[in-house]
Amino acid sequence: MHLGLSGLYRARWTERIHEEWIGALLRNRSDLTREMLQWTRQRMDAAIPDALVDVYEGLEADLDLPDPDDRHVLAAAILCHAGTIVTYNVKDFPDPVLAPFGISAQHPDEFIEHTFHLSTPAVCKAVRAQRASLKNPPNTVEQLFDCFLQQGLAQTVALLRPHAELL
Repeated sequence: MHLGLSGLYRARWTERIHEEWIGALLRNRSDLTREMLQWTRQRMDAAIPDALVDVYEGLEADLDLPDPDDRHVLAAAILCHAGTIVTYNVKDFPDPVLAPFGISAQHPDEFIEHTFHLSTPAVCKAVRAQRASLKNPPNTVEQLFDCFLQQGLAQTVALLRPHAELL
């Protein structure tokens, strides 16, 4: 979210994407409630007012992906002229299907790496803001790096480590 506020790219999502991340967190984190995550969802939509994509449903039926449940993501990306779908499920968005629309799929670690090379100061500022927002409990830089590693962001940590004093 903090990286989305950096201005380096336009973050976009849909109500269905919100429902997917909320559902995944509720399945994996018994300490969270739907009300807590709805608050986060509302804050996300307020922080980046033009991020919410709608009226993409008409495109879904004509799209062919390995997982039909992912068609809504590609449909929204096409509608808002996104260049990249950032996902841990890159295999579900094959290049031959995305390329005709000028879209690629990238793992979050790869996307952050590209963003880092666009503007290291902006990425460091976003990570610093993210760490500052973690107050219950607060996180040291190493604890944040451990969290990133658990999320499969090894390259991100490698890039950020030399800048730890700025985070």
